[in-house]
Amino acid sequence: MQPRELIGIAKVPGGDELRLFRRQDDFMIVLGGNELMSSRVRGSEEALALMTCERLQDRKAPHFLIGGYGMGFTLRAALADLGPSARVTVAELVPEIIDWARGPMAALTAGCLDDPRVQLVSGDVAAAIGAARNGCDAILLDVDNGPDGLTRAANDQIYASRGLAAAKAALKPNGILAIWSAAPDTAFSRRLKQAGFAVEEASVRARSNGKGARHVIWFARNSR
Repeated sequence: MQPRELIGIAKVPGGDELRLFRRQDDFMIVLGGNELMSSRVRGSEEALALMTCERLQDRKAPHFLIGGYGMGFTLRAALADLGPSARVTVAELVPEIIDWARGPMAALTAGCLDDPRVQLVSGDVAAAIGAARNGCDAILLDVDNGPDGLTRAANDQIYASRGLAAAKAALKPNGILAIWSAAPDTAFSRRLKQAGFAVEEASVRARSNGKGARHVIWFARNSR
């Protein structure tokens, strides 16, 4: 097998280094010993968008907030499913992620960041959630490998009771907080319910062909 080539390093504010590797036409973003994402495995990240869209089909001009960009799988899937009146805000904390998307991964990005429905916000998704105040039909989170601050400790606040209350306040009535995870987390499911969400937990395959590891997506509906 051809060795992978290191083509970029980025410091996560308040966290560790991300490294971008390329092996032929495939890309991998790695944190320490964890491969956070790969261009070969995108099924569950796409499902995060598609399954949320499915649950909000009745919305005429929905506003989605996505954090973070990653390799853009969730954003591209959302744009393909949403209509022309939709708006999608993407909050990305690490500027190099966007540089990589527009640079070495431009073919993979396929112009999604230049879609007129997209607003790119450089900064912490927690701040974007706090500023939304009843303005989002959906908040889609894939900033860690689950409901804990893997990429940086400060992300713990997003999944704590206070962060969930902020997300609830940012959502319109019956809006959805959708959170991707590499594995189940019973304590987090309980915390979502305690925050006042109606919770659905879905198991999805890592690959779009229905194969690969099983990942988890929580769909937490704001039932107020």
